[in-house]
Amino acid sequence: MIRRVVGGSMSPSLAPGRIIIASNIYKHPKAGQVFVFYQGGKEKIKRIERVSGKRIFFIGDNLKYSSDSRQFGWIKTSQVLGKVIWPRVNN
Repeated sequence: MIRRVVGGSMSPSLAPGRIIIASNIYKHPKAGQVFVFYQGGKEKIKRIERVSGKRIFFIGDNLKYSSDSRQFGWIKTSQVLGKVIWPRVNN
């Protein structure tokens, strides 16, 4: 999937307006990887901070300007749409 970054929550890694490519083919999400997921009626792009069973805790790289799991809680793996594979921003 191809998406455009909206907002500054992932700056400086992913600047607003940046085009990303995400793949729905991935193995075992882990801390440090960046994913696209669905939450609150919107697609979001964030970095995994923690994984616990079938739930993931996501945070933005720019914590001051990020609405993330600190506000909306853990995300079910069924809400995850894909891992960002370009540009390379994953650990």
